[in-house]
Amino acid sequence: MPSQPPGPGGRPSSRRRPGTWRRGRIIAALAILTALLLLAHPLIPNWPGNAGSLLETFLPWTGALVLLLLTAALLRRSALALVALLLPTLVWSTSFGAKLFDHRGTGGDLTVVSHNVNDENLDPAGTARALAASNAQVIALEELKRSEIPKYEDALAARYPHHTVQGTVGVWSTFPLRDTRPVEIMPWTRALRTTVDTAKGPVALFVAHLPSVRVRLDSGFTANGRDAAVERLAAEVAADSAEKVVLVGDFNGTTDDRALAPITARLKAAQDEAGDGFGFSWPASLPLARIDQVFVGGVRAVAAWTLPATGSDHLPVAATVAL
Repeated sequence: MPSQPPGPGGRPSSRRRPGTWRRGRIIAALAILTALLLLAHPLIPNWPGNAGSLLETFLPWTGALVLLLLTAALLRRSALALVALLLPTLVWSTSFGAKLFDHRGTGGDLTVVSHNVNDENLDPAGTARALAASNAQVIALEELKRSEIPKYEDALAARYPHHTVQGTVGVWSTFPLRDTRPVEIMPWTRALRTTVDTAKGPVALFVAHLPSVRVRLDSGFTANGRDAAVERLAAEVAADSAEKVVLVGDFNGTTDDRALAPITARLKAAQDEAGDGFGFSWPASLPLARIDQVFVGGVRAVAAWTLPATGSDHLPVAATVAL
């Protein structure tokens, strides 16, 4: 019998199907490229439209790309591609694998909730009641609309007798507040600093809403305003003499984004230390990135999580810390 399938005229065909070690070269190349992106993303320059920051914002989603390539390799029956995929799988697992597990603990002394309530929120009172139901001792709100502030005040007054609003950010607390002042990160007030006198001593609380970012075809990832505000905020935190610091708010950036390095070099993200999953907070309808943060310094994060959706386009984020 012929060793090859017959070709035209009954003669054996000279064409052979490529073996499993020769098929899937493009998939293997894409797998190696994905691994390189995960390993070398800090080396990607920011000057062409903040490309490095844009990649880092969605860096965890490279895991979805690995799964897509794995599916393609299996369909292609490519041993070469499957072996190549071991590299990005290992790198991604090292970087993000721990986030697949629940690291929340129990106990703690202070629970803080932070929420960008959205100035177009159609139900401020309902949003406030939902946040109060978390039983947090401190609630920090960002993107407050001046005309809607009384609705938040009325809904939170019974449980949170101490509160302050500075510009578009505010704090409601079961503990007394003092030494409150605005923090200049922009020409108008979008950040504050206050002292929360807890039962276990004072805690310096910073609340911030950093400038928004956009992705445009002509200019790329427009994040320069945010980046400048991060520098100013980090300088304020660094200059503070308090031993225990909690920094919360909408940062319009993830902890993987190099732009937040001035903050992450000094403070720890509660979600990274004691969270359940990735803690994606935006957009609320289909969370893709964790741009709402709780950072801590001089205290230990016990648990961090996101709360159910409200009338905002962000999910509230919460953290419990041990003082």
